[in-house]
Amino acid sequence: MWAFCLSALRSGFRSRAVLLILVLGTLLVGVAFLAASFSPRQPKTVTMDVGFSGIRFSLILFAVFWVQELVGREVERRTVLYALAYPVSRAAYLLGRFIGVLGLLAVAAAVLGSLLWLSVILSGGHYTQSYPVQTGWPFWLAIGGLWVDAAVVAAFTLWIASLSTVQMLPVALGVLFAVAGKSLGAVLEYLERGAAGDAELVGRFGPLLQIIQYVLPDLSRLDWRGWPMYGIPVSDASVSYGVLLATGYVTVLLALAVMTFRRREFF
Repeated sequence: MWAFCLSALRSGFRSRAVLLILVLGTLLVGVAFLAASFSPRQPKTVTMDVGFSGIRFSLILFAVFWVQELVGREVERRTVLYALAYPVSRAAYLLGRFIGVLGLLAVAAAVLGSLLWLSVILSGGHYTQSYPVQTGWPFWLAIGGLWVDAAVVAAFTLWIASLSTVQMLPVALGVLFAVAGKSLGAVLEYLERGAAGDAELVGRFGPLLQIIQYVLPDLSRLDWRGWPMYGIPVSDASVSYGVLLATGYVTVLLALAVMTFRRREFF
């Protein structure tokens, strides 16, 4: 399994798509720095907010493209047969690849997080905000939450790649999964508050979303940017619940991927 993990790390860093996404992520962090000029009173807060969104966008792209590159493309080209020719199980192959993707995502999160940290420090010049941002532990906790978020998306994409026969299907569904998971919490909260008095909307979609929330993870629970941006501490219970929820979904998705991959025929 570790051999597949190391192979995934080497292949991931050599991929051309990685360079393009890294450039895109760097540009997004640059946009976050420039966005500070639009808020003369809270420049660092704006930089941090835009930067966190840009990092999540980049990590999601990293996750889906790495899974597609390291698993989906190998299955499509049948080069996976060379790896499975060794006396190893298919589960070891998938888990090794997934751990490799997690390592690649951790490096990407650290690099982009460092760039954002530097942008926040430099933004706003000598202006002192009324409510200073926090660039210490809370900042890196928020970056860690984005990494866990991307790990869940990577696990879902891996499951789709284990059963898909269409090249770009894992990428497309992975991105849709990330968008839906992030939006679920806000939509549920909107309906719980009465949907601005629209009783018909609540009655029509409320029961459906109550069912969906047991199938689709609420990835907004991993967004802890409020602490470094506004000084609103995130409780240990909230962090633990978010990580536990993500771990549970990753475990289930990996189990589904392994079961599907074991039954798949490549001839």
